[in-house]
Amino acid sequence: MNCELLATCSALGYLEGDTYHKEADCLESVKDLIRYLRHEDDSRDVRQQLGESQIVQHDLLPIITQHGQDKALFDACIRLMVNLTQPAMLCFGKVPDDPVFRHHFLQVTSHLQAYKEAFANERVCGILSETLYNLLQLDWEQRQEEDNLLIERILLLVRNVLHVPADPCEEKKVDDDASVHDRLLWAIHMSGFDDLVKFLASAQSEQQWSLHVLEIISLMFRDQTPEMLVSAGQARSAEEKQRDCQELEALRQKEVAAKRSRTLQRGSRHSRFGGSYVVQGLKSIGDKDVIYHRKINDFKNYTHDIGKAVRRVPRRNRRAQECKDQRRSALNVRLFLREFCVDFLENCYNHLMYLVKESLIREQTQQHDETYYLWALSFFMAFNRGNNFRADLVSETMSIRAFHFIERNITNYYEMMLTDRKEATSWSRRMHLALKAYQELLLTVNEMDRSQDESIRHSSSVIKSNIFYMMEYREIFLTLLRKFDETHQPHSYLKDLVESTHLFLRMLERFCKGRKNVMVQRKRVKRRKSQVDKKQPAADMSPEALEENWRIVEEELKASGFQLSASLTDSIVPFDATSETPLEEQRTEAMVRVQDAMLARLGPEALALLRAAREVWPEGDVFGSADVEPEVELELLKQILHASLPRPAPAEPEVEEDDDAVAALLEEEEMESVQVSETEFNFLDFIKRFASPGIVRPYLLLLRSYSKNTPHTNHCVVRMLHRIAVDLKMDALLFQLSVFHLFNKILSDAAASAYKELVTFAKYVLNHFFSLAAQNSKAFVELLFWKNVGAVREMTEGYSKDSEGQKPTWTEEEEQELRSLYEAHCDSEVPDIVETLLPLLSNGSRTRRQVVTQLVHMGLVDNAKELKKQKKGTRIVLWTEEQEQELQMLFEEYKDSDDVLGNILKKLTAKRSRARVVDKLLSLGLVSERRELYKKRSRSAHAKSSGRGMTEEDFLAELTQDFPDDPADRDEEEDDSEESGEEDDDEPVREKSRNSGRRSQNSSTTEGRVDMSSVVSSLHKEGLSEPLLWLQRCLNRTAKDRTEDGFSQPVALVPLNEANEEAMENKSFLRLLRKLGMRAPADEQESFWRIPEKISPSQLRSAAAALSLKEDESKRGEDPEGHDGSSSEDPPEETGKEDEVVSDEQRAQAPRALQLTRKKKRHTSEDTAPVSDRPPAEDLDHTVERPREKKAKRSRVLDDEEEKTEHLSPTVMDLDENGQADSDQEDISAPVKRRRKMVLIDEEEDED
Repeated sequence: MNCELLATCSALGYLEGDTYHKEADCLESVKDLIRYLRHEDDSRDVRQQLGESQIVQHDLLPIITQHGQDKALFDACIRLMVNLTQPAMLCFGKVPDDPVFRHHFLQVTSHLQAYKEAFANERVCGILSETLYNLLQLDWEQRQEEDNLLIERILLLVRNVLHVPADPCEEKKVDDDASVHDRLLWAIHMSGFDDLVKFLASAQSEQQWSLHVLEIISLMFRDQTPEMLVSAGQARSAEEKQRDCQELEALRQKEVAAKRSRTLQRGSRHSRFGGSYVVQGLKSIGDKDVIYHRKINDFKNYTHDIGKAVRRVPRRNRRAQECKDQRRSALNVRLFLREFCVDFLENCYNHLMYLVKESLIREQTQQHDETYYLWALSFFMAFNRGNNFRADLVSETMSIRAFHFIERNITNYYEMMLTDRKEATSWSRRMHLALKAYQELLLTVNEMDRSQDESIRHSSSVIKSNIFYMMEYREIFLTLLRKFDETHQPHSYLKDLVESTHLFLRMLERFCKGRKNVMVQRKRVKRRKSQVDKKQPAADMSPEALEENWRIVEEELKASGFQLSASLTDSIVPFDATSETPLEEQRTEAMVRVQDAMLARLGPEALALLRAAREVWPEGDVFGSADVEPEVELELLKQILHASLPRPAPAEPEVEEDDDAVAALLEEEEMESVQVSETEFNFLDFIKRFASPGIVRPYLLLLRSYSKNTPHTNHCVVRMLHRIAVDLKMDALLFQLSVFHLFNKILSDAAASAYKELVTFAKYVLNHFFSLAAQNSKAFVELLFWKNVGAVREMTEGYSKDSEGQKPTWTEEEEQELRSLYEAHCDSEVPDIVETLLPLLSNGSRTRRQVVTQLVHMGLVDNAKELKKQKKGTRIVLWTEEQEQELQMLFEEYKDSDDVLGNILKKLTAKRSRARVVDKLLSLGLVSERRELYKKRSRSAHAKSSGRGMTEEDFLAELTQDFPDDPADRDEEEDDSEESGEEDDDEPVREKSRNSGRRSQNSSTTEGRVDMSSVVSSLHKEGLSEPLLWLQRCLNRTAKDRTEDGFSQPVALVPLNEANEEAMENKSFLRLLRKLGMRAPADEQESFWRIPEKISPSQLRSAAAALSLKEDESKRGEDPEGHDGSSSEDPPEETGKEDEVVSDEQRAQAPRALQLTRKKKRHTSEDTAPVSDRPPAEDLDHTVERPREKKAKRSRVLDDEEEKTEHLSPTVMDLDENGQADSDQEDISAPVKRRRKMVLIDEEEDED
C-alpha cells in the first residue's frame, strides 16, 4: 500500500472492540482521501488499495454510526463512500478487454461486493434513514444548499450499494434462502428507509428526486418477478397446481422412456461379442459401404460426425447469451416487497411516472434513464394485473402516448444496435426491455376488456381503435420478427416477441369480428423517377386544331364574363422564388403553361395564369398592362396560343426489364414521398404478410426448444403456424427439410403425449406433404429450399411453362449486325457508343437496355458498367499539373475583370463545370471565398465607390424584377454539381438576355414606382397600416440579423395578432408579398410565408423603405400645419442653411426617408445653395452641433414612435470615414447639383 495512503488511513482513528476512537485530524484525513481518489490513474490503484485495507468496514461506517453528531465529518464520510461505491463500469467505462485492466476491474468489483455485505446492517441503514428523515422535515425555506446535497448523496449511496452485483461463486444460495441482497433489503425495511422512498415518490415538494427514487426502486426489485410477488404468502391456485402436474407428468414420461430404451439396448449376449456389420446404401470415404463396429442397438444414433472435432463457431456468429437466472428470495423479503408494491401503486405510481416522463421528454435526464421508466411500467403494471386489477392505479401509463413513446424507443434501439456494433448487446437488452413494456400495455388493455365496469371497457375500445388504426403500431411486430438476429438478441427476447405477436393478433381478430368495416390508416411510399418514363403525346399544333381550340376557349371565357373563382386565382402560382431557373426562363415557362392550358381547352386556367404572370412580370407589358381590358386579354391569349414557344425536349423512353446484369447501368435517382390514406382493413390480408420465410424462421427457431418452453409459448408458435398452413392454405411454406427434422424429433419424443397440439399439427403438415408428393415428383427436391409465396403456388398448382415471360430474343442476323456495328465503332472514340449504335440497327424497336444486355451476353464487353451513360460535368474529375498551371495563369489574367469566372470558363482547354472550377480556385488558395468570383455590376460598383449605397432607381428596378442579380442566386448556381461545360457555352446568350432585362428595368423604373406606390396606397385605404408596419419591421429585423450573422436562412412571417392574421388572408396583401419576393408556403407542412434566404440585407431594407412611401406622403399631405412636403414657404436662404446642417440622426435614417426628402427638395432645386457653399465633410461634426431655428418648421420624415425605438442602425446609410461624400447632403440637393458634386469628388480623388 502506498505510504501516503497508509499514513492518511492511520490518521483517521482506530477501532477498539465496538468503539471507534477518531483522531484529531480525522476530518482532514477524509478530505485527503477524497483528493487522492480524484487523481487516481486508469487502473484505479487508490480505490483498490483502500478496498484492500477495508477502510469502509473498519473506519467509515463506524465513524458515521458513532460520530454522526459531527455534521462536517458525517458529510465528508458520505462523500467519500459515494465515491468508493460507484459501479466499476463507471470507473472503467466498459468491461476492459485487456487482461491486466480486466484483472483490475474484477478487483474493484470484489471490493464493492465486500462493501455491500458491510452495509447489510440495520444500524448503518438506521443512521442513514434518521439523517434523511431529519432533512426531509425541513421546509424548503429552511433547507440550505448543503442539506439538498446531503439528501442527494444519501440517495446516491444507497443506489450504489444496491447496484453492486452478486458474487455467483460466493453466494451459492438456493431458492427461499437469504442472499446478501436480501439481507440488505431487509435492513432497509427495518430501518424505515423504504417508507422514506415512498414519501419521496409521492410528495409534491420533492419532485427533483424522482429519477433517484425510481433507480432505487428498480434495484430493490432486481431479482424479483411480478408473478412471484403476487403469489407470495398466498395459497396456490388450481391453475398453478394443474401446470405443475403437467410438468411432473412430462418429466415422468421422459424418465420411463429413457429407462425403457436402456433396457432395450441391453443385448442378450455379453459385450465381448459386439460384432461387425456392413451398412448397405451408406457409403464410407471410398466407394464401399460403411462397416459398423459397435452394438447394433445404438445404430440409430450413428452419424459420420462421430469422432470429429467440434467446429469452432466465430464469436460474431454465436448466439446471444441469456441474462442471469431469476431466483426466489426469502419469504419475509417477498412479503414486504409485495406490501411495498401495493402501497406504491395506490399512492405513488401515477405521480412518479408522470414526473419521470416529463423529465425524459424535456431531456433533463442522463443517457439511458428511459430504461428505468420502461422497467417500472412493465413491472408494476404486471403486478397490478395479477393483484386484483384496477385500471385507475396505472392510468398515467395507460394511454396512446405510452404506446408511441415505447414504439419510438424500440425503433431507436434497433437502429443503434445496427450502427453501434460494439455495444450491440447492450442495445439489444434495452430493446428487450422496451418490448416487455409494449407487451404489458397490450396485456393491460386485454385485461380492461374483461372488466365489469362499462367505462373501463369503453376506454379499452378507444385505445384499441387507435393502436389498430395507426400503421406503426400494427406493423411493429412484423418488423421485429423480420429483423430478428439470434447473434444479438437472446432466446428470451424471441419468446416475448412471439407471445406479444400472438396476443396482438388475437386482440385484432376479436376487434375485427365485432365490426363489419374497420378503417385503418395506410402509408404508402410513392417512388417516382426523376426522369419521365412515358413519352407524353404531342399536342396537335395544326392551324385547324388551333382554331378549334381557340373557338372553344373564347366561348368559355365570354360565357363566364371573364370572371374567375377565388379558389382558382389563389391556386395559380406562375413563379417559383426558390427555383434555380433564371427569371427569363421562368417567364417563358409561364407562357408555355398558358399555351398548354388553352391546348387542353381550359380557358379559365389560362386566363388566371396570364393575370398572375402579369403581377409577377409587369415590366414590358409582356402579359399585358395593369389596366388591360378583357378584349385585349382575349387577343393576347390568342397570340400566345398561335405563338411558336420553345419547349423542353422530352426524355428518352425506356422499357422496364428485370435484368440484374444491367441494373447498375440505368440507376435513376428516385424521389420518395409518403402518402397517408384510409383503407378498409382485412384481417386475412394482414395475416398473409406473416407468410414469408423471414418470419417463419424465428418461430421454428423457438420451436426447437419445445421441451424447455412453457405450454403457452408452444401454443403461440403452433397457432401462428396454423394460421399460415390452415387459414391461408399455405402449408407448403413449411415443406422444408429442417422443419421436417424438427417434426420427426417431436413425434419420436418419449413425452410426446405432453405435446398433443404439436404432434397433431406435425401430422397434419406431413400428411399434406406426402399427398402432394404423390402428384409432384419434384416435391422432395423442394424440401431443400425455403420458398416464397410464388414458389409455394408453383409447387402446389403447377410450374409455369418455359415460354411464359420469355425476354425478347435476337436472331443470328441481328447478332451479326450488332457485332459488326460494334467492331466498326468501338475505336471511334465516340462519347456513347450505345447511342451511336441504336439508330443504325435494322430493328428500330430495340431499347438501350436490350442492346447493352446483348453486348454483355455476346462477350463484346465485360461489364454493363463500361457502357454506362456519362453524366454531364462528370467526365473530367482529376486536375493535371498542366491544367492547374493553366487555371492559375487565367486567374492572374482576368482577376481584375468584371466577370472573372466567366472569362476563365471560356478560355479553359478542358471544359469543366462552374462548381469544379470554383472549388479548385479555393483549394489552390487563389481566392479566399466564393464571393470574390461573383460577377461585378458596374452600376453597383459605381454607387459603392461614390459612397452612396443603393439608389432609388436600383431599388425599384430590383424590386420589380424580384432581385434577379442577387449574389445568393449566383452562389446556388455555381454550387450546382451537375452543371456541365456545355452550359458555359450559352453564357454569352444568357448575359445578353440579362443585359436586355436590365435595360427593360431602367425603362420601367417609373412604372414600377407607380405600381408599388399604388399597391401600398390601396392597402392603407383598406385599413392595413398596422400589418404594413409589422411587415416593415420584419424586413428590417431580418436585414439586421443577416448583416450581423454573415449568413442567410429563410425567415417565417408569423402573424401574432388578429390584424396581421387577417392581413395574411387579404389578396391584395398577398399580392404585395409576391411583388416583394416573399415565398408562399411550399406544401401542406408549411403554414407561413417566408423571406427567402437569397434576398440580401440591402434589398430587404429597400423593400422595407418602399412600404411606407405612400403612407408618409399621405401624412405630409394631411398635416394640419400645411407642411405638405414642398418647401415653397421657406425662403431660399433658410433652405440653404437647413441643407448645410445635417444631424447624426438624419444620417441614420432609412432609404425611405432619403427618397421622400429627395421628392421634397426636387421642387426647390433652383433655390438651393451652390455645392461649393456647403461645409466640407471634416467640419460636419462641428456644424451638426449648431442650433437650428427652423428645425421645428421643417417637415422631417420620421417613423412612428414604435419604429423610433426599434429600427434603423447607422449601417443602413454607410458613411465614409474619409469624408468623401455625405449621402444625406447629396440627396437633399437638386439632381443637377448632385451630379456636379459627384464630378467634383471624383476630380478630388484623382488629384489625391
